[in-house]
Amino acid sequence: MRFHSAPVIRVADAKPMQLGHTIKADGRWRLCAFAGAGHPAEASSPLRKLCDFLSDSADSPIRKFTPADADIDAVFDVRAVFQQGFRELAIETLPALLLPRKGKYGLVDYEKIFCSDLKSGDDIFDMRGIDRQQGCLVVVRPDQHVAQVLPLDAYAELAAFFDGFMLACFSHIK
Repeated sequence: MRFHSAPVIRVADAKPMQLGHTIKADGRWRLCAFAGAGHPAEASSPLRKLCDFLSDSADSPIRKFTPADADIDAVFDVRAVFQQGFRELAIETLPALLLPRKGKYGLVDYEKIFCSDLKSGDDIFDMRGIDRQQGCLVVVRPDQHVAQVLPLDAYAELAAFFDGFMLACFSHIK
């Protein structure tokens, strides 16, 4: 099944947009994390723990398969959708993985964090049947088809999925 678009609000500038339209056909895998209940700034937040795993763990697909000289999102583009409104989220308190420094000048990419479009009535969590308590991680192939839907804490399953067909770079990304 294709990863169908739905309305969201980009948190950095409160701009309404279609989530699927923010994804370019550039050969990268997408990891779209839909946050569960609770505030994402808390250390116990499942989404924060997922971001910590992806950025720090030796088992992380990002760490294993991204070349050392590449940006952190060169192979895996991680995006997050929160249930809170954009006014309730302090962008500086969110996981650093969602605000990667990229390119020659290390500029922050603010276009990876979204929230539900609560004003329009088209809530992406309701439209896609996403459990509001648990949230989920949607793994989207480069051709924009859904490869897997996992719980936010399914680190071993996520790692095993990519270990099944990708070759490790044996280096750490910058």
